[in-house]
Amino acid sequence: MLQLSAITKTFRLAKRRKTNAGAIDPRERGRTFYALDGIDLKIPSGGVLGLLGQNGAGKTTLLRILSTSLKQSSGVVLCDGEDLTKNPLEIRRRIGFVSGNTGLYGRLTAREMLLYYGRLHGMQAAALRERIDELSATLDMEAFLDRRNETFSSGMRQKVSIARALIHDPDILLCDELTTGLDVAAAESVLAVVEMCRERNKTVLFSTHHMDEVDQFCDRVAILHAGRLCFEGDANGMRQQTGESFLDKAFLKIIKAVPGEVAA
Repeated sequence: MLQLSAITKTFRLAKRRKTNAGAIDPRERGRTFYALDGIDLKIPSGGVLGLLGQNGAGKTTLLRILSTSLKQSSGVVLCDGEDLTKNPLEIRRRIGFVSGNTGLYGRLTAREMLLYYGRLHGMQAAALRERIDELSATLDMEAFLDRRNETFSSGMRQKVSIARALIHDPDILLCDELTTGLDVAAAESVLAVVEMCRERNKTVLFSTHHMDEVDQFCDRVAILHAGRLCFEGDANGMRQQTGESFLDKAFLKIIKAVPGEVAA
């Protein structure tokens, strides 16, 4: 289980921030900006949680904190009862993180990338080869597994990034906008990994703007708005709370109901 208690992340401002409506951003307090502001969230083991929110809501910041690549300003994150900040190297063995900004080594092939990261995780040669074959088949990578990363399309690059995150078979997969910019075929192949992880009782958190992905894959939903958690439940709970049958309309109604906030 992942348990977040009173998580905040602040940044010092060089200049004042404004909302799309032109007002001073309510998350600005003096010269401090609150990217996350008191997040409390329990994420049980197994299942898929969709993280929703407008651009700038705090989704990427939260995922980076959970991946241990960014440290919160205050609050505590527990992974199976262990504080993420106390032993991050050990926690990282349980986590895979996929971001749209994750770089690949252009002169390496996809196979060489996966071999390299598997060895970093201490995997034995036979198990590593078997794991690469499994992920390659799942993600339909056979045709380009031995090509250099610098030759890849965005869909190919995303598949390699996902395979790299999963190479050590982590218990938790964190995905930041997993299918953004991908065509339908590439997105379907990528999302097959989410379904595979669910079938194996792994925990998946992924941020998305695509409500069809939420309906199809997410067991639970958490909505962030202006750095705060404004909804926790499931897709049907979003519909019931708002009276809207379409999730995009339900989402907009939820964030517009946040007191003192102006939705973009």
